[in-house]
Amino acid sequence: MSSLQQSPLGVGIVGLSARRGWASQAHLPALQRLEGFELRALSTSSAESARQAAEKYGVAQSFGTAEELAAADEVDLVVVTVKVPNHREIIQSALGAGKMVLSEWPLGNGLTEAEELASVAAERGLRTFTGLQARSAPVVRYLRDLVADGYVGEVLSTSLVASGRGWGANFPEGGAYLLDRANGATMLTIPFGHTLDGLTMVLGDVEKVTTVTATRHREVKDPQTGRIFRPNAADQVVVGGVLSSGAVASVHFRGGLSRGTNFHWEINGTDGDLVVTGDHGHLQMGEFTIAGARGSETKLSQLPVPERYFDPALHELRGAPAYNVGAAYAQIQRDLTDGTSEVPDFAHAARHHRLLDRIERAAERA
Repeated sequence: MSSLQQSPLGVGIVGLSARRGWASQAHLPALQRLEGFELRALSTSSAESARQAAEKYGVAQSFGTAEELAAADEVDLVVVTVKVPNHREIIQSALGAGKMVLSEWPLGNGLTEAEELASVAAERGLRTFTGLQARSAPVVRYLRDLVADGYVGEVLSTSLVASGRGWGANFPEGGAYLLDRANGATMLTIPFGHTLDGLTMVLGDVEKVTTVTATRHREVKDPQTGRIFRPNAADQVVVGGVLSSGAVASVHFRGGLSRGTNFHWEINGTDGDLVVTGDHGHLQMGEFTIAGARGSETKLSQLPVPERYFDPALHELRGAPAYNVGAAYAQIQRDLTDGTSEVPDFAHAARHHRLLDRIERAAERA
């Protein structure tokens, strides 16, 4: 084991703000509960806001730029939690400094950026990780094992309908950039992208796709100011396809929330059926339950996720969005210690971007 892996991994977070944000809601609580990591630095949009955040969270070093953070000797792992359009420049600087990088998903603003970043990381021989944390969710890991162990027999088909939560009639404070497809942070790339990655982890790769997309909410109101926006990002995504196993798949994501079904995923096989339900379509951060029936059983029964799928160190975070992020960090530590590659790297992220690009191009041809 290397000295780096024996001592705490020095973490620097780009985008840990004193005011709000995903970094403070998910990354910070996860790191505070895991041994083997030490949050040593942060950077924000200015030196002063970084200083305020460092004081609030008790972080030793603060920087006004991501470049300064990446250059700090105390930082081993640069964590990128800012908006997607800023990923490329920040990740490039971290890779240029020879640092490992954990980037939130999407990796880049589109396929070209993702492939470029994956190529640079490979050329430099650096370990990278992507925040596709649906793969770390206990419910997804258990579902994968149920299918792999033959609970449903041969998978014949799968169907999933879900609500994107955002991209409806209103949007959250600071969320206007999510409405512009040019920013790379849309319903298709974020909740659909996370959930599709979880689906492929459980059932295998998508081989063929047909797609229909539409923007049905033509005017969206800012609930704080009343300002009207006109989105150009799809709030309806319908994908039909064939998986590598030959199973047929259908996925429909709708913007906003439904008064009816907000997450329903069925896996139908020769010997049984599995059904996953939840409150919304963000498989990477929600609470979901599994029910199943097989053989002569005619009614679904709940299949609670066994305790072995949960990390005791993260017990206080169970049910919170931070849990799956923490589970991913714990797996990063195991990957570095054991030489494994369970957490998706930039090469995996580029492949997933490639799939989303195929889906978007199929919609353009439809």
